[in-house]
Amino acid sequence: MFNIIARKTLLEYCITYAEARNALLEWYHELLNSDFKNFNELKNKFGNASIVADDRVVFNIMGNKYRLVVRMAFKYKTIQVKWFGTHKEYDNISVKQVKFKKK
Repeated sequence: MFNIIARKTLLEYCITYAEARNALLEWYHELLNSDFKNFNELKNKFGNASIVADDRVVFNIMGNKYRLVVRMAFKYKTIQVKWFGTHKEYDNISVKQVKFKKK
């Protein structure tokens, strides 16, 4: 099981992007109960996931409409939510450096 930091952050995104709420919560529950040992195992389940610098993984949510950026520490079974937004907003961030900000 993974520890997802912070659930509150994810809930903030569910409010800001209400259309994506169910998809985000589905992602949350699926990862919460997962036991991936490395990125390759994750990729087998989430074929659209991409790894970038600093152990960050980008997930497509609702097809390719939204993007979720997290930092995954497989060794410690920890996921830190870094950023969530539309695909268009994603094109305007530095995925390697972006941090959670309240809107």
